Amino acid sequence: MELMVIAALLRGQYRRFPFILAFVVAEFLAVAAEIPAYWAVYRGVKNAKEQQGWLFVLNEVVLQALIYAVVISLIYQAAKRLKSRRVVALGVVTGAVLFAAASFAVHRSGGSMVWGWVVPWSRDLNFCSAVLDLGLWTLLISSRQKDSRLLLISGGLGIRFTGEAIGSSLRQLAIRQRSTKLSLAGAIVGTFVDLLCLVIWWQALRDKTPATVAAPEALKSASPQKEGSRGTRATPW
Repeated sequence: MELMVIAALLRGQYRRFPFILAFVVAEFLAVAAEIPAYWAVYRGVKNAKEQQGWLFVLNEVVLQALIYAVVISLIYQAAKRLKSRRVVALGVVTGAVLFAAASFAVHRSGGSMVWGWVVPWSRDLNFCSAVLDLGLWTLLISSRQKDSRLLLISGGLGIRFTGEAIGSSLRQLAIRQRSTKLSLAGAIVGTFVDLLCLVIWWQALRDKTPATVAAPEALKSASPQKEGSRGTRATPW
């Protein structure tokens, strides 16, 4: 699915959504890099768990930074008709960075590197991203011109953020209760929503029909009634 989304973007949409392309490419490379590390852990290779942990942390930080950039770039596009567009973008960036820093400061003192602070920090960032995506959705819905492509991309992000936050919470709960079933359930939820988001993105990006459609109110205001139309025929005298 990641390769299909990349292929759809390379047909022309990458100019409009460069951060989505960067995120999907980085995610594909991260998965490709993590597969050998996970196999090494399963085979019992020495120091494999340490390498897997560092790789997971590196990938998580890079991908979280890129997904933040994706959401902020989409909000900037959705706010193109607002006079305070730059102020909105600056406020979103500042708020997102401060939230990420505060969450890191709270969870950094936790036990192990991966499960002590990376997983809860990632959960918090997914929650923050879901709130930003809700703001993006509100901007798109309230706009007179409905951008169907942006709406689909935003909807896919909302599903992904919510599902990943739930999956991270389940895995965090599994650590406390030492439950393999809860950990597996969290992983399944996270994987499912990631795939669903990619499917929605692929459908949105491969569609070649015009993405922007004027709302009915805008159409009515743009086409004034002509005098003498529909039964009000002008008489010659």
